[in-house]
Amino acid sequence: MTTADAWSTQPATALLVLADGRIIEGYGLGATGEAVGEVCFNTAMTGYQEILTDPSYAGQIITFTFPHIGNVGTNDEDIETVNMAAESGIRGAVLATDITNPANYRASRHLDEWLKARNLVAICGVDTRALTSLIREQGVPNAVIVHNPEGKFDLDALKKKAAEWPGLEGMDLAKGVSTTQAHPWHEKTWEWGTGYSTGEPRDFKVVALDFGVKRNILRLLTDAGCDVTVLPATATAEDVLKHNPDGVFLSNGPGDPAATGEYALSTIKAVVEKGIPTFGICLGHQMLALALGGTTVKMHQGHHGANHPVFDHTTGKVEITSMNHGFAVDADSLPSDVEQTHVSLFDGSNCGLRHKSKPAFSVQYHPEASPGPRDSHYLFRRFTDLMRDTKAAAA
Repeated sequence: MTTADAWSTQPATALLVLADGRIIEGYGLGATGEAVGEVCFNTAMTGYQEILTDPSYAGQIITFTFPHIGNVGTNDEDIETVNMAAESGIRGAVLATDITNPANYRASRHLDEWLKARNLVAICGVDTRALTSLIREQGVPNAVIVHNPEGKFDLDALKKKAAEWPGLEGMDLAKGVSTTQAHPWHEKTWEWGTGYSTGEPRDFKVVALDFGVKRNILRLLTDAGCDVTVLPATATAEDVLKHNPDGVFLSNGPGDPAATGEYALSTIKAVVEKGIPTFGICLGHQMLALALGGTTVKMHQGHHGANHPVFDHTTGKVEITSMNHGFAVDADSLPSDVEQTHVSLFDGSNCGLRHKSKPAFSVQYHPEASPGPRDSHYLFRRFTDLMRDTKAAAA
């Protein structure tokens, strides 16, 4: 592998070409080729493999602000999805420094090899601090990331491609990362010495609508006592109700919630109207808000990281959360029968809601902690408590 000192004497083998024509030079990693997407930054210090396989990043190029990415290699256990085709998932990665050799007993593959195997383009040798500052000041830019070991680039064509890409607003990406057929889920969370185990018969039947669900979310539902059936993003109310669920989970996912809502909102509205306990996360939170009469907005830079403080009005506590979203619920748009439960302490944006008379609630952040702190695991118990109380009231 090259060193930072050696880079200064070598021609660039990768570029990040922004839609405004700016060109950022660097050195290619992973697959050769090019991809277009929205450039965001993630401030997490750990969990880069989980981030790179999070379906919520579909259509995006991730800039890692932490300089050392790849130190623990990659493995087959920390993948958050199995449906990350290049055309529908993350578009690329931007790193400050080259990837070091892995130093962890769980590592089975070097990150560079892993990127090649998943057809992901990456660039290193970039001043990620300057790029992050640009995003904070001017908002998330569209860009083309390109890797050519020969260092030959058609700059005019790349600039044109970046400028013409329409961006994530109005784009439905959930279908591209969702499962295509119903399937059960029984796997529990990872434990030292045993890895992943299978859950025993559970107390609650839960249908999870997969808009790009992460594996660890499903595992935590299993841990909490749920017998989970995963359905595609396009599942109808009839598809959901035929499972006679005790609860419905609305998963995380990528893209514009209003676009995904064109086919998903009717299902969510029917579930809520029937009084079935409903729990949403991330995109699921945004679409629950839309189903209840609220609206969503595109954010200036989004929230991406594992250190976001959130205040829970229902408990009076602050939790440190993991976030990954570029759209947000407009709290002022929520109708009178819906209340805001959580708020970001970074910018005051909405991070949670619940219906005042229906058993439905959601949060904007990722309580499954993959990666991130475990402050928010209580939300899965809150969901099972809601199902238990609803069943008791109907008995």
